[in-house]
Amino acid sequence: MAHPIHRVVQFKIVAPYTLRATFDDGSEQTVDLTHVLVGEVFGPLMDEALFNCASLDHAAGTIVWPNGADFDPATLHDWPDVKDELVARARTWVSALSDRAR
Repeated sequence: MAHPIHRVVQFKIVAPYTLRATFDDGSEQTVDLTHVLVGEVFGPLMDEALFNCASLDHAAGTIVWPNGADFDPATLHDWPDVKDELVARARTWVSALSDRAR
């Protein structure tokens, strides 16, 4: 089964924690990452200044941040189809982090 490979070719931050990505197939996606920015890697991106330091990794074809965070370009491309699942996963990460803190 063939799995399409998508690459981000450009992006722009359009609102807090929200970006608009253009892909190599010409499609565009607006992605609000607010509810998935939790945990060791993605949690620091809730600092808007850090979030706004995003850049395009041309070699990987995705968006990266200085702390090493990135998202699979296929996830960004298919955001409407995967968003609810990722938000649900992020909620379990928050719950697990809360349990560890107790």
